[in-house]
Amino acid sequence: MMNRYRKQTIINSFSISLVLLMFTACVPSLVKKTANKEVPANFHNSQDTLAAFVGTQKDTMSSAQINWKEFFTDPYLNNLIEVGLENNQELNITLQEIQISQNEVRARKGEYLPYIGLQAGGGIEKAAKYTRDGAVEENLNIRENEAFPDPLPDYKIGAYATWEVDVWNKLHNAKKASVFRYLSSVEGKNFMVTHLIAEIANSYYELLALDNQLEIIHQNIDIQSNALRIVKLQKQAARATELAVQRFEAEVAKTKSLQYDIQQQIVETENRINFLVGRYPQPIERNSAAFTDLVPKHIQTGIPSAMLENRPDIKQAELDLKAAALDIKVAKARFYPSLGISASLGYQAFNTKYLLKTPQSLLYSLAGDITAPLINRNAIKADYNSANAMQVQAVYNYERTVLNAYIEVANKVSRINNLEKSYDLVAHQVEALTKSIDISNGLFRNARADYMEVLLTQRDALESKFELIETKKKQMNALVNIYQALGGGWQ
Repeated sequence: MMNRYRKQTIINSFSISLVLLMFTACVPSLVKKTANKEVPANFHNSQDTLAAFVGTQKDTMSSAQINWKEFFTDPYLNNLIEVGLENNQELNITLQEIQISQNEVRARKGEYLPYIGLQAGGGIEKAAKYTRDGAVEENLNIRENEAFPDPLPDYKIGAYATWEVDVWNKLHNAKKASVFRYLSSVEGKNFMVTHLIAEIANSYYELLALDNQLEIIHQNIDIQSNALRIVKLQKQAARATELAVQRFEAEVAKTKSLQYDIQQQIVETENRINFLVGRYPQPIERNSAAFTDLVPKHIQTGIPSAMLENRPDIKQAELDLKAAALDIKVAKARFYPSLGISASLGYQAFNTKYLLKTPQSLLYSLAGDITAPLINRNAIKADYNSANAMQVQAVYNYERTVLNAYIEVANKVSRINNLEKSYDLVAHQVEALTKSIDISNGLFRNARADYMEVLLTQRDALESKFELIETKKKQMNALVNIYQALGGGWQ
């Protein structure tokens, strides 16, 4: 009779589980979007425009694989980068985000492992006499002629465990998604490293350019002051007018005023670098004299598919995409029944002297339960739809990141080549105008040129020298930016 009862209980439980499974199997169908990971074979259709400073597209070697300490050869710049990587506050904030992601992985892993705890407690209870419990205590003897304790103490000590059996891999997939997000945060840190290195290097080259522009202004002030002295002498000899003297004095004052604007830019650029390296304002050590002699190094772009491995932001977007795909599986598993197991083992007695008696005070329990959503599953459906929408977002974000990276490299490769051509022309212009200053001064002294020609020649020469320095700065910035665009700096 007892075996028949147990068999019927098992059959009933199994039938209930099947009904729950049938009701929960109706999961909304969603279309999963996959990312397009194909990129063009090279960075540009025309190989001729890339011939000057970049390697051939067939070369799989990329300059991004060069360590930043080898890519940048200026010891002052390298020292600034090293300090920045250690002290920059934004980078250190990102490192803490990595730690948070790592703790999330640990927490997710703990969810699918059994939870075991220890429990100890004591209490006292007084049952009313004219109640079921009170009547039982009144008439029950533990031993012959020994009354039931009133009030009734209760002491308990033991261990308990709970475990959700991960039948549908819901908890394992949630843990894997956390792992991908942790790795994504690491790539986010790497991307910030490349950005920080590029920002420090660009600011450093801007500072060198400003130093050289300030030196050019000082040289020009000397030239213009000398011309002013000559025109004053010519006025005394009645060979020039007061108008010429005033125009030369105005030009000297204008040039002198420029130096203060440059000096302010130098202060702001130094402080920007100090902020990037995480310290209060102080002078930046540098060697400005060799700036004009800097030659952008040869750049190897490699093939676009290699960019997918080097750019941290692309790798970060890909990891976010994998995590979003797992989130859909986690959300989908919530439609299915979940199996929980609980157990306990310990001792319980109304008197401490009986507490550890075995088997009289021994207690244990083992139970399993299956739960499943049946009616009003709107919250689960909403989470499922949201997870799918986020996965589609992640696909578009990945494709956008790859497209942006490709265009960045293509633009910067073209810019390097065009700046090289531009620098040669501006250098030729500076050389010609520098010679024209001496020529115009000689002609003016011999009354064969008007003072306005001298002024315009000096002004044009100053502007061309400024433009040459600016072009050199753009060349060095382009070198830094192509290194960053290819994914260099974090290795």
